[in-house]
Amino acid sequence: METTARGGETAQTLDRGLRLLHLVADAPGGLTVTEAANRLGVGRAAVYRLVGALAAHGMLRRDGAGRLRLGAGVLQLARRAQPLLAEGALPALRRLAEQAGATAHLTVVEGDEGVALAVVEPSWTSFHVAYRTGARHPLGRGAAGRAILGGRAGAAGPVSTAGELQPGAYGVAAPVLGVPGLEASVGVVALAPLDAEAVGGQVLAAATAIAAALS
Repeated sequence: METTARGGETAQTLDRGLRLLHLVADAPGGLTVTEAANRLGVGRAAVYRLVGALAAHGMLRRDGAGRLRLGAGVLQLARRAQPLLAEGALPALRRLAEQAGATAHLTVVEGDEGVALAVVEPSWTSFHVAYRTGARHPLGRGAAGRAILGGRAGAAGPVSTAGELQPGAYGVAAPVLGVPGLEASVGVVALAPLDAEAVGGQVLAAATAIAAALS
């Protein structure tokens, strides 16, 4: 009975720690210990214990004002997971690149930027955009970032842009929705205007396929 009770306490502590990480991740300005305690429905002492354990592993930190923020350890875990995300997305990206005749990409959120996690170029075109894996851009510029922001607001449709990141480049992207813990978009970029309706449908199909592969 004692072993069972301890196991239950450990599971409850783990659950609270994970919930605390999610709460902090969803609070751009960080959380105070009191705010965290209120949202978790526990006392401040319990939050201090959780923070101590998570901070020791680099998952949480306290800023100069004492507010709780995510630590570098979370980013390290995310980076280790990125190759798995890219691998899961590659079949849909290859199909999209061949269908659209444009460079296809999966973009994920890192801070207030979009980062190209996986890129696939079409095999049959004479010219196409060379878009590098690891390229960064503000979320408010370019189809990939705008699609992610649209997904945050509940909009699943494709987004089209022209020349926002590079003069003469055209993009269409859609958010990847329904994957817990992931904010991402899938899209294409080309050197000529894209048929928003036709390519938009292809991008949406790729986003759905990637969401299914990563869920």
